[in-house]
Amino acid sequence: MKQRKGASHNHKSHYRWKRKVFAALLLGFCVGSFVLMQSQYTRVLKLRSRLVQKPKIAFLFIARNRLPLEMVWDAFFKGEESRFSIHVHSRPGFLFNKGTTRSVYFLNRQVNDSVQVDWGSASMIEAEHILLRHALEDPLNERFVFLSDSCIPLYNFSYTYDYIMSTSTSFVDSFADTKEGRYNPKMAPVVPVHNWRKGSQWVVLTRRHAEVVVNDNAVFPIFKQHCKRKSLPEFWRDQPFPADPAAEHNCIPDEHYVQTLLAQEGLEEEITRRSLTHSSWDHSSSKDPLRRGWHPVTYKVSDATPMLIQSIKGIDNIYYETEYRREWCTSKGKPSTCFLFARKFTRPAALRLFSMSLLGASDKGKSHS
Repeated sequence: MKQRKGASHNHKSHYRWKRKVFAALLLGFCVGSFVLMQSQYTRVLKLRSRLVQKPKIAFLFIARNRLPLEMVWDAFFKGEESRFSIHVHSRPGFLFNKGTTRSVYFLNRQVNDSVQVDWGSASMIEAEHILLRHALEDPLNERFVFLSDSCIPLYNFSYTYDYIMSTSTSFVDSFADTKEGRYNPKMAPVVPVHNWRKGSQWVVLTRRHAEVVVNDNAVFPIFKQHCKRKSLPEFWRDQPFPADPAAEHNCIPDEHYVQTLLAQEGLEEEITRRSLTHSSWDHSSSKDPLRRGWHPVTYKVSDATPMLIQSIKGIDNIYYETEYRREWCTSKGKPSTCFLFARKFTRPAALRLFSMSLLGASDKGKSHS
């Protein structure tokens, strides 16, 4: 009888031990499942946050020092913080702090590896490379807009954002350069003449095309070596005058580089071949004959009128003489204005337009259909 009780006791102990093991395993499974679920939930939340974050436009300013039109841009950006980023290329050592800018959007937005930029030299292309490199570090940046320190926005941020993001193409003013002797035959082994293009440097690039520019190590060195401006008149000169000025190729690198590079890479089908930034090259009224043709018109305070802005906003096509091509401007498949930005405006001119509520920075909520 005692033997039976001992066996029964052993059986019960074994059973209790198995239950404890099972309970421990079940608890471990539950805890493990909970941890796994928490991990998956965290990952889903992160993924969801990425999905709900809108793609951004990187606004890339090329400036001498400070930005004279910063308050116009400050009003333009206000309330849209999740949809843009800003990078500014100024002279080496210049800082955007509370002493040099009154806009919170430009504080510390200067790139820390800027170069000294000289007009008409390859240093302008270097500045573009530097800005793109910094802007590409943010994975949410999907469009890259180059602007000068004299640019103004013509429309409000929402209209501008929708216009740019509604197409998968870059906006690059690009046309065959057949009239001027800018192409240097020494470029031919790398850049054949049939890929030679001209246009405005104020481009809007997709992320894919921005990466093409940043990763270029073939076309840029050729430009640096063989694309140089013609010697300026004596009082502008910063280098020895050549023995035979007539033999020079008057090549302004930033007016050819991006256009030629994208043609060279076979990407012209992926671009809308026009700029979104208006510049006036009508020098008929200029009193300084030496400066005609070198730079676009600068708008002074006396030029800042409603008629000027209406005339720029009213442009709906661009004619490219060398290609006999008329580019009718569209947005979302419908006829539209051609330009979202305009230059070159002095500070008094821009502030006058701003005070009259004629710029995009001062028309929040207005329709631009």
